[in-house]
Amino acid sequence: MMETVAAFKRDVHSYAEPERVRISHVHLELGVNFPQHVLEGSATLRIASPVNSREELVLDTRDLAIHRIEVSKDGESYCEAPFTMGRSDKLLGAPLTVTIPRGASDVRVHYSTQPQASGLQWLEPAETGGKLHPFLLTQSQAIHARSWIPLQDTPGVRVTFSARIRTPAPLKAVMGAQSHDAAADGLYGFWMDLPIPSYLFALAVGDIEFVSLGARTGVYAEPGLIAVAAHEFEDTELMIRAAERLYGPYRWGRHDLLVLPPSFPFGGMENPCVTFLTPTLIAGDKSLNTLVAHELAHSWSGNLVTAATWGDFWLNEGFTTYIERRIQEELYGAERARMEDVLALDWLENELARLAPRDQVLHINLEGRDPDENSTRIPYVKGALFLRSLELEFGRPLFDAFLSRYFDHFAFQSVTTEQFLKYLNSHLLDLHPALASRIPLQEWIDAPGLPKAAPRAASSAFERVERAASDWLQNKIALDEIAGRKWSTHEWLRFLDVLPDKLGLERMTALDRAFNFTHTRNSEVLYRWLLMAIRNEYETAYPSLDHFLSSVGRRKFVKPLYEELMRTRTGRERAECLYRKYRATYHPITRGTIDELLGTCDPKTGDTE
Repeated sequence: MMETVAAFKRDVHSYAEPERVRISHVHLELGVNFPQHVLEGSATLRIASPVNSREELVLDTRDLAIHRIEVSKDGESYCEAPFTMGRSDKLLGAPLTVTIPRGASDVRVHYSTQPQASGLQWLEPAETGGKLHPFLLTQSQAIHARSWIPLQDTPGVRVTFSARIRTPAPLKAVMGAQSHDAAADGLYGFWMDLPIPSYLFALAVGDIEFVSLGARTGVYAEPGLIAVAAHEFEDTELMIRAAERLYGPYRWGRHDLLVLPPSFPFGGMENPCVTFLTPTLIAGDKSLNTLVAHELAHSWSGNLVTAATWGDFWLNEGFTTYIERRIQEELYGAERARMEDVLALDWLENELARLAPRDQVLHINLEGRDPDENSTRIPYVKGALFLRSLELEFGRPLFDAFLSRYFDHFAFQSVTTEQFLKYLNSHLLDLHPALASRIPLQEWIDAPGLPKAAPRAASSAFERVERAASDWLQNKIALDEIAGRKWSTHEWLRFLDVLPDKLGLERMTALDRAFNFTHTRNSEVLYRWLLMAIRNEYETAYPSLDHFLSSVGRRKFVKPLYEELMRTRTGRERAECLYRKYRATYHPITRGTIDELLGTCDPKTGDTE
């Protein structure tokens, strides 16, 4: 097994003690029970090195029903082993401690999940595109893998895995792994022979079809969506080639995409071999495929070189956002990348204005906190700006060479912020002290806000958009003139972003008549328009708002819309009414976020999640 360089870094979000006993491989045998909303079966855990004395293996679990546990010294014959389940914590779940004898090589846990598992979402047929079959999807990041697999649920431990998943006919199983041909009886086999952290375990089961996009790329989706998804994401192979030109070979074999039902709580999840995506990316013009480039970039930063703890999360997301921009520039030109940078910086500064100082730092302290609280733009955009500042100071050729060496040096390992900084110093900064003196390193990593010298992109296309918005507000030009300019999605987003919060009903109506924002198919444009509609009490858009909140579970959209509604008394009443209707359709992660926002109690338990 490849030992991670962060082997003895304490992870405050895991009970595991990998310095004592470390898992190196997981084999899953699971049946998918849609009527009961549970997974049932076993997880066989291979111990990295057979123990020399009686030991205790500590695993992370949350709401798992443990039926029995067996141990083996040869991987073939098993005998029952004693175990204890510790006290359950609302955030961390409960530690499962297994007593293993000297020489033990494998531990097999027979278990089943619970319907409320935070990492699983069970969709009824009516909640899918085809309306005929149910659908199961997982989301393991950050610490939700423990709700469907008993394992050492920390990014500091990497494992290989194999799996056999039994599904009811005619449903297909897809995992973030290489796959075997399915057996006739609905048994699907998978394997991953490269070590991954636990948050990359992923499974989906549903009425899923596949279309090839190239020799190593393809797209999975429900039948009614497969054709448009294949067209939207046909540039995936070009993105891989662009990333390879920059940072070396793609090491994961295939890079397929799975377009999930719209309740998926995130834009995408970078599961190896099969990225999970929200259908809200399908705009018809490839304008939102930045996120595809982002998830691909994780094949180097995150999947290949992994943050050792959730406090080091920026090592995953900051690097990935930086690489995403470079891929976009390679394929679509520098102006497209600059527009993305301008939009991202604006959103970051808006977030900085409302975040507490402790949440504005890259190397964040999350002890006692849910790591999902760090899913802000800080690790993404501030992290990318830090890398961009290094690129500008040292020049692209030098910085690209440094990044390529970094990915090679730490390949298939988990690293801490301290280890990255040590490598940065010895392999870049110390070699060029005059240039390094202009980088406020600790200010970037440990201080709130942005350094004064943070890079600020400018876009000539956006400058024209801003002038047009200003001229319209001053009645210098008509909307018809703007309509004739054939703007890109990014230009429309900029136009909406620079308009005042309070436009008034007359101007909202004029915008809608001119551009039909209320009925646009572009989810990013519609989301911003709906925020404006709430602020301006533009009731014409309320049916669209209701439909959006009923059909989309992406937390990036859902949370701000509910937050905006909550700012007024009538808006709060509307939010509470809508949430009562649609809560059950949201993923558990999204439900937890909105429950906290609205102070809503779980209708089954009476507890606030």
